[in-house]
Amino acid sequence: MENEIEKLSKEYQDIQEKLQALEYQKIQFNAQMQEYENAEAEIDSSTQKIYTVIGGVMIETTKEKAKADIKEKKESIEMRLNIISTQQSKAASREQELREQLTKLLSSSQVNKP
Repeated sequence: MENEIEKLSKEYQDIQEKLQALEYQKIQFNAQMQEYENAEAEIDSSTQKIYTVIGGVMIETTKEKAKADIKEKKESIEMRLNIISTQQSKAASREQELREQLTKLLSSSQVNKP
């Protein structure tokens, strides 16, 4: 029983670490999304030339191309955020299962002790 408790405890800790990592990724992607939205607003209001960086080189581009590029990047981030959300849900469910199993095991081990 002690071995099973250790195994479940380790898996529980791993799931918690995974949830923390996913939350960190989510924060990063949301920050990127905000940057793209700010850039998009800047492009909309700009009356000057628009430049983009490609491979470390800054080149002139059109508003349409710049907005299309930002739209594509935002869609990519939205897709990644959806994947992270799905992973978070699955990990949270597993965390709950492990918590319940550990609670039962710990309760029964306390009852069985003299």
